[in-house]
Amino acid sequence: MTRSAGFPFDRVAMLSLAISLTIFGLHLYYFCYPLFNEWDWTCRIGDNLLMQISKTGLFNSLLECKLIAAFFLGLTCIANRGQADRRRTLRQALKVTGMGIALYFGSFLVFARLGSLTATSCWYILFTTAGWLLMLVGGIRVKRLMLSPRTSTDPYNKAHSGFPQEERQITSEYSLHLQGQYQLEGRQRYSWINLVNPRRGILVIGSPGSGKSRFIIEPLLRQCMERGHTLFLYDFKYDSLSRLAWQLFNHYRDRYLGTAFYSINFTDISRSHRCNVLEPSTLRQVSDAIGASRTIMLSLNRTWVQQEGKFFVESPINLLAAAIWYLRQYDEGKYCTLPHVIELLQAPYNKLLTVLRSQPEVRTLIQPFIDAYQNKSFEMLDGQIASARIPLARLASPEVYYILTGNDLNMYLNDPAAPKILCLGGDPTRREALAPILSLYIDQVGKLCNAPDRRPFVLLCDEFATVRATNVLTTFATARSNNVIPILAVQDISQLRIQYSRDESDLLLNISGNFFCGQTGGETAKWVSERFPKILKDRPSVSTNSADTAISVTPQWEEAVTPATLAMLSSGEFVGVTADDPDVGLELKGFHARIIRKEPELKAGRLPLIHHPLDTAQLK
Repeated sequence: MTRSAGFPFDRVAMLSLAISLTIFGLHLYYFCYPLFNEWDWTCRIGDNLLMQISKTGLFNSLLECKLIAAFFLGLTCIANRGQADRRRTLRQALKVTGMGIALYFGSFLVFARLGSLTATSCWYILFTTAGWLLMLVGGIRVKRLMLSPRTSTDPYNKAHSGFPQEERQITSEYSLHLQGQYQLEGRQRYSWINLVNPRRGILVIGSPGSGKSRFIIEPLLRQCMERGHTLFLYDFKYDSLSRLAWQLFNHYRDRYLGTAFYSINFTDISRSHRCNVLEPSTLRQVSDAIGASRTIMLSLNRTWVQQEGKFFVESPINLLAAAIWYLRQYDEGKYCTLPHVIELLQAPYNKLLTVLRSQPEVRTLIQPFIDAYQNKSFEMLDGQIASARIPLARLASPEVYYILTGNDLNMYLNDPAAPKILCLGGDPTRREALAPILSLYIDQVGKLCNAPDRRPFVLLCDEFATVRATNVLTTFATARSNNVIPILAVQDISQLRIQYSRDESDLLLNISGNFFCGQTGGETAKWVSERFPKILKDRPSVSTNSADTAISVTPQWEEAVTPATLAMLSSGEFVGVTADDPDVGLELKGFHARIIRKEPELKAGRLPLIHHPLDTAQLK
């Protein structure tokens, strides 16, 4: 629609200007009559006309007369349709208008000055006329600047960005909540991010420093522990989150009666429990051993992720699986630990193959090795076995052997009879060496805790892309009915695809019901932007020429969140989508808000020392 159609703005402006100018000139002639009389600028016809006008009461008060002239002058400025002015600023126009008002209405003060009547009238006419002209020029400029697009002061159109968001706190049995502050039509409003069904999975994406841990993970961890849920926590930068979990565990002791707290890390073993990640009770079938072997080998060799199914990838996986299952069956699994598996594979070929083939269930796994040995294809055999031995040798260290050969706890964390909280600590300086072990821990926990008739369980993995735990993908897809809340944090889709194949990464991204995204760019920003529906907005456009300005408003479909918006988010500012529940529906699922963090009042404290029969100094 065009504003200029249908109404005679030009006529109104000209008529108002004529009325204002007439009243302004008559008031000068009336109140400064002695000056005009002295200069002989009067006439009898004009004087008679002025007397008739004065009977209407127009000149009873100097202020009222000037106000009437100013009113019609203002109407002239409003009705003016001149060209939009893009060279000047609103501040300059207001200064000109303010000066005009001061001169126009303040000029009567010259009458209080002592002096000749002629000089006083001259100064009054000068000041009043200057004020009237400045008000006219300034008012027209203000009107034109109101028509001009204000791109210079708001280059990113933040005043008109944003979309409606949920402002009610909606609760359910397992709901988690975060409070935020967002902008809509230039106003700051408060919203609630309602995770009414966190069991459908929570994915947090954001570049380093975007605030994933501080604004998302830590508040969600606090709410989960406030409810008394059992917990597995992968703390990549040990012990930032683990220390918080320990403090929350002590703070909510009344909710964790009968629950034990455990911590595993390979940096400070004086504060680490011991846990056999290949405990025999967790390996019920040969397929369990193959799954554990695949997790270890693909974590050790990330390039193999894109080559699964090839001979030189599957051969070492089968060899390691055969060794795991052999020790699982030998002497009731007494030696079924990862250190024993590594040492077993260092045996000579003839002894190793003879021992492994004695177990009927693994004979088919190592048959290619036996055939190569019998056919004296030692070059191929060397390559097959070395591809398993060499990567596994990187795991051999006293700290790793010490922790993985203990049995302080089992990994059935949400067992109602013995609930547990387990914090698994990583080490950025030893990321490559520890990734296979950490991945296996996460995989085993995800598999064992995804079972019915268990306590509510939280699987929280910070920096999930630093490990390869494919069982977590199954947890995301199937654990909702078993009251498992998976919370995963990654930095970027490209980082995720280093550890996982493209199909696995896409599966994780697409099945996550709830997701948060902080500052990011590239492919990740495009993927997030596509998950938001387009919104309908009225977009004004200004068309100007030498004599006229036309404003048209057109409704347009625009992206609610663009990749550029995601690239410019501040720390603590997130966009995302939440998932609802059949019993608790959400009409407004999308959000773009700055998270408001509420600091819990906790007692400071480090993780407790763990006393083992073996002195840690002996590990050296």
